[in-house]
Amino acid sequence: MRLDGKRVIVTGGTAGIGLATVRLFVELGARVLVVARRANPGLALAGELGIEFLAADVADRGSPTAIVAAARDRLGGIDVLVNNAATDHTALLTEVSDDEIDRILDLDLGAPMRLTRNVAAAMLEQGTGGSIVNLSSRLGSIGVLTMGVYGAAKGGLNAYTRHAAIELAPAGIRVNAVAPGMTQTPLIDEWIGQQTDPEGFRASVVARIPQQRIGTAEEVAWTIAWLASDVSPHVTGAVIPIDGGYTAQ
Repeated sequence: MRLDGKRVIVTGGTAGIGLATVRLFVELGARVLVVARRANPGLALAGELGIEFLAADVADRGSPTAIVAAARDRLGGIDVLVNNAATDHTALLTEVSDDEIDRILDLDLGAPMRLTRNVAAAMLEQGTGGSIVNLSSRLGSIGVLTMGVYGAAKGGLNAYTRHAAIELAPAGIRVNAVAPGMTQTPLIDEWIGQQTDPEGFRASVVARIPQQRIGTAEEVAWTIAWLASDVSPHVTGAVIPIDGGYTAQ
């Protein structure tokens, strides 16, 4: 499987799953525009991998226009969008503030919807089809204590993925989502490290996963690459769990 010549946008591509995706896409021959808020990591990555970088906050209402313009200018068009940028959130439902609700729903659901809208319009204008991959979560389909707002945003993203897939299918634009479970990233390491008994907590997390291990960012990246490639032409409207069997229980 190759991605030679594919013109790809990856949001939140400087850390975690986004970074693993960017590295893999470059290895597979894609031309990549990374969008992220922090300039220094993005510029360093551009220097290392030869990718394009745009410093932007996807939650800003003007970002979709700027991102599409940058992709057209620097890549010559758009074949693939990976909506990866998001933020995590934990709070009891009775304690979450209005500002927290607005912030999480806007960044984790509103931002990928707006960018998908603009990128899809550009793809329709190109007339060559394309692939859009949304980063969802296992929490979009199961309930977990303190994760209600985040889970609601990801559940909404799952629904949006299916609706967009149906609407854009006649134009050859495929829309899918991946739904990772617990994935080994610096953010997860930090979260586990904050627990009273980090090693015991990690063991309890692993015990609930049928495959008895935490997944890797690279494993998620390979599924994203498959959905972005030409070897999955009849796959659209899917939300694919990457969780070691967790949500199959």
